[in-house]
Amino acid sequence: MCGIAGLFGRPGTTPDPEILDRLAKAITHRGPDGAGRFVQGSAALQHRRLSIVDLEGGAQPILHGNAGLIANGEIYNDREIRSTFPSATFKTHSDCEPPLYLWLRDGSGYTKELRGMYAIAALECGQGQQEMVLSRDPFGIKPLYVAEYEEGIAFASEAQALLAAGFGSRTVRPAARDELLQLQFTTGRKTIFPGIRRVLPGESLRIVDGRVMATHRRHVLSEACDSLTPFESMTDAQALACVDAALMDSVGAHLRSDVPLGLFLSGGIDSSAILAAVHRLGLNHPKTWTARFDQGSADETAAAAHLAASVGAEHHVLTVSEEMVWRDLPAIVACMDDPVADYAIIPTWFLAREARKDVTVILSGEGGDELFAGYGRYRRALKPWWKGGRSTYRSGTFGRRLPGRGRHWRDGMATTEMAQGLSGLQAAQALDVCEWLPNDLLIKLDRCLMAHSAEGRTPLLDPVVAKAVWSMPDRFKLRDGYGKWILRRWLQDALPESRPFAPKQGFTVPIGNWIEGRGKELGLLVSQQPCIREIMPAKKVQKLFESAAQRRHARQSWTLLFYALWHRHHIEGIPADGDVFDTLSRAA
Repeated sequence: MCGIAGLFGRPGTTPDPEILDRLAKAITHRGPDGAGRFVQGSAALQHRRLSIVDLEGGAQPILHGNAGLIANGEIYNDREIRSTFPSATFKTHSDCEPPLYLWLRDGSGYTKELRGMYAIAALECGQGQQEMVLSRDPFGIKPLYVAEYEEGIAFASEAQALLAAGFGSRTVRPAARDELLQLQFTTGRKTIFPGIRRVLPGESLRIVDGRVMATHRRHVLSEACDSLTPFESMTDAQALACVDAALMDSVGAHLRSDVPLGLFLSGGIDSSAILAAVHRLGLNHPKTWTARFDQGSADETAAAAHLAASVGAEHHVLTVSEEMVWRDLPAIVACMDDPVADYAIIPTWFLAREARKDVTVILSGEGGDELFAGYGRYRRALKPWWKGGRSTYRSGTFGRRLPGRGRHWRDGMATTEMAQGLSGLQAAQALDVCEWLPNDLLIKLDRCLMAHSAEGRTPLLDPVVAKAVWSMPDRFKLRDGYGKWILRRWLQDALPESRPFAPKQGFTVPIGNWIEGRGKELGLLVSQQPCIREIMPAKKVQKLFESAAQRRHARQSWTLLFYALWHRHHIEGIPADGDVFDTLSRAA
């Protein structure tokens, strides 16, 4: 797990060492264990390493002849790939070396052989031209950003690194801002920063002499549909066996590590399923972490502790207090350079900081709701309108509360919906897999963990799991009023202590109560920010904050607070070294 960056200029140009230094410095937190650089002609690869596999020999860039590769991620089938090159002499035991051989042999379609999470940059210097490929894993677990400039292309693991090196613009695209306010994330290829865009999940860019010449896209859901399993005639027992094989395969692969690992355990279905698989695979006394809050909000702390005890886990409970939030929220928001106004960033960031004291790798349950159909919005999407059914993401956080602004905030989601060509449950799932998952949940996990130099792994987001469950009929996903029915049924056998069909309390961040408790002070400070005055009149902002305990007002006031803090740091350049009140009141 690492940070990657680099430059690829037009022929005759030379990569600027100072710019490479700025790129490297900006991603140091992603790789505090070492640095490497490969400069050849008009191209340069810059790497920061967090050592996970092959601690002694896995430094990057990895070189082979006149080619080099840097990668951020883990390749779980590297041993199988190595076996397809019987005459090759590999220089390391790193899981990131085989992809270089694959690319040199297969070109831009090489990622079809990769199983894992990754952002890869590979460079080859041939006769007369230089060629580079930039690739991202098909779920978008690992981030990758590019900026085209007059003399070529720059890339990095985080958008803020490109900004620090002078690429892109520290301004806000209005359309992306409106998406952020209404959806809590931004969609598609373009980021909120003009001039910086995402490499899409599953995409590979073929770049020759500093220009993008072609793109190749790997679609993980389309691959999952190619399964030869006769799903329609499948019995419950056969479906359970299919899920069992996939989960054990995936979790087993995700346990590969040369450093200590643990897992986030919320007490919910997804993390409980990972714990059950980890236990069966023989990881003795795994370390687990759960967050709770110092105010009366729903949580699964007791359930998580009971589950941990049932498998002999070394369990840790972290209490997140209001004082901690006001003190550290600017730093939390600062790590979300590609902004995600999801208040789950708060417990995730604190849990990562705590867990990093003991482990480097953390397993997490992202992806379970999307692949197994766990969200309530899926059930609503299948109902006819006269029974309360409605399409997903139809009403944003602010609805029509932003008069005259953001009427096109849903355009990105609508474009993705049309591209899927699906209907019913799979359409709602596919929309989340393509947009919500990579642009909200996975950014949140990546930034919050990497802020503390920790690697997050998501065993439920694996092509093996997708192939097992994506094309299953709806009856295996939604049944008897439950989402994720087949996963619950598997868990009932695998870890009955989890009580998967019992009512769940959920996990709620008491952000509304916290905000209302300081509502007058916060409302005044937030309403005075120029970026907020562009959005909403000051009096409306202040009234929202003073009534933030109301559910809808809680989300709205939180979103405005997040955006104000984010804008202060990433656009105005205010350091994130003070508390919320200091950050909002400090002169620019």
